[in-house]
Amino acid sequence: MLNSGQVVTRTMISEHVWNDDFDSFSNVINVYINYLRKKIDIGFDKKLLHSLRGTGYILKEE
Repeated sequence: MLNSGQVVTRTMISEHVWNDDFDSFSNVINVYINYLRKKIDIGFDKKLLHSLRGTGYILKEE
């Protein structure tokens, strides 16, 4: 929520949650983004969490 409307990269997420040695190319981030989508997007007309291919993720209304 602090970065609402701003693009957050996979590297930014991995550095914030884990340490610098974390492999940001593993699917762990994808799994947790999927969990988050299930909690905030499933069952609602307006989607909040969007993937930006090759860039990262952004939290905004459609």
